[in-house]
Amino acid sequence: MDSSKQTMNEETENKDVELDEETVEEETCLEESVDLQNDEEGEVNEPSKSLDELEAKISELKDQLLRTVADSENLRKRLEREKEQTRKFGIANFAKDLLSIADNLRRALDAAPNKEDVEDQAIENLVLGIQMTEQELQKAFDNNNIRKIDPLGEKFDYNFHQAMFEVEETDKEPGIVVQVLQPGYVIDDRILRPAMVGVAAAKGGKKSVSVDTTA
Repeated sequence: MDSSKQTMNEETENKDVELDEETVEEETCLEESVDLQNDEEGEVNEPSKSLDELEAKISELKDQLLRTVADSENLRKRLEREKEQTRKFGIANFAKDLLSIADNLRRALDAAPNKEDVEDQAIENLVLGIQMTEQELQKAFDNNNIRKIDPLGEKFDYNFHQAMFEVEETDKEPGIVVQVLQPGYVIDDRILRPAMVGVAAAKGGKKSVSVDTTA
């Protein structure tokens, strides 16, 4: 009886051991499965993360490239504008120095006698030489877009004219240029020298323009 009971106990213990071993094996398999799943998820997430970083880097480099191209284009346009400005106005100071020569040539021709009044051939040749010199100078001005301003009969313009005095008792409308003391010059649209003019005065003693009293 006792021997039979002991045998039953041993069998029960053996079954418990077997159950424990099976439980351990199941738990071990479950842990290995979880670890394997985590490893697989890590392997999947890692390439995804690398791809996101690569796309972000490409986007950053693309943005830098676009900014560089835009900066280069802006620089090119600025240099083109500066080149054009230099081409147009680089001779401005030289042109200003030539204006007094043009004035003197014109004064000489205005003071010269008419051709029919000249009896001396030398004087006639001298006047002809001055005329030719003025024409050549004017041609040089034209080639460099230097234009004379002779505004007689035009409306006074502060941008290109300098009023030296006002003329009263005239049949012209107030502000009309009635006398040109000295012609002006522009290079393209930039003023080299304003034209010095006299302007028709307004009725009743009112000022039609601001008169320069310093010249």
